Formats: sequence, structure tokens, C-alpha cells
Amino acid sequence: HLTLLNAFAAYAAIPYQDRKKWCWDNFINERSMQSAENVRKQLLGIMKKLDLPLVTSDHKGDGSYAYTDIRKALTAGMFMQVAYKQRSGDYLTVKDNQVVYIHPGSVIDSRPEWVLFEEFALTTKNYIRTVTVTRVEWLVEMAPHYFDLENFPECEAKAELEQAYARLAHSRSSRK
Repeated sequence: HLTLLNAFAAYAAIPYQDRKKWCWDNFINERSMQSAENVRKQLLGIMKKLDLPLVTSDHKGDGSYAYTDIRKALTAGMFMQVAYKQRSGDYLTVKDNQVVYIHPGSVIDSRPEWVLFEEFALTTKNYIRTVTVTRVEWLVEMAPHYFDLENFPECEAKAELEQAYARLAHSRSSRK
């Protein structure tokens, strides 16, 4: 997700007449970029029409986005598409317990504990694509209704969620 944002920001910064060549040089589909730009313009128009504040996580205006804020926003919207790294090193989708692998074309070069994903691709293996690192604390904070432990399947992720709920309860009680 963040790589897509960075690619779009770089595309948007290129003068209009140079964009076609830039896309070719960077192996990016120009039509997809044009489509993303059109969606962005539509969303801006809707926000202005509804008198919603226009905010950005690029506070300096130089492409230095607040990536943590973006990852939290993605987590809030995509909490149902999460996978957890088990002790074996394999990822297991939370809730339906399917073993998945981060797609080899992914730019994530670490093996984070928790990831959210845009797409599930079934080939010779179950791959997840368009992957972003998330945190268990964000999941229990933003979607406690989904991560209800009473109805949660038994898996290694459940123990991690239980610990996260305990930390959340402790931090809330210490604020009082």
C-alpha cells in the first residue's frame, strides 16, 4: 500500500507531458495511474461538496508521509484481511486459519508478526498481495467486535490477541 502511495506521489510530481515516459521507464501502467488520479479528483470534489476538511499525512508537502498514521487507517478499514506469523514461520489468516505466503513480488523484506492484505491469490500456493505491516494492538483497539475472543478459533494468534487485550486494559486502567 505504501509503495503504491509513493509511486502515485512520484507520478503526480512529474510534469504532465513527461508522465508517459516516466511510467514506461519505471514499469508502471500509465492507465492505472490516470485512473488513480481520477479517483483522487472525484474524492476531493466530494469532500469539498460536503464541506469536509481536506487533510493529508504529508504534513511538510515533500512526500514525507506519516506512514504510521496511514498504516493505522488501513488497519481500521481492512481488519478482516489479516494474517499472523506462526512460530513455524508460516502465515495463517486470522479467523479462517488458511496458510498463506507473502507474494514473492512484495516489497516487504522482513517477516513481520502481523500483516494486512488487499488480495488473496491462489496459484500453486495461497499468496497474499499488496501487504502492509500492522500491529496487534491496533487490531484490538480498532476492531474489538471482530476480534471477540469468545468466538475466535483456536490458533497461535488467539494467544497474541489475549495478551494485546490485557495490555490495552492495563493501559486504560493506568490512565484513570
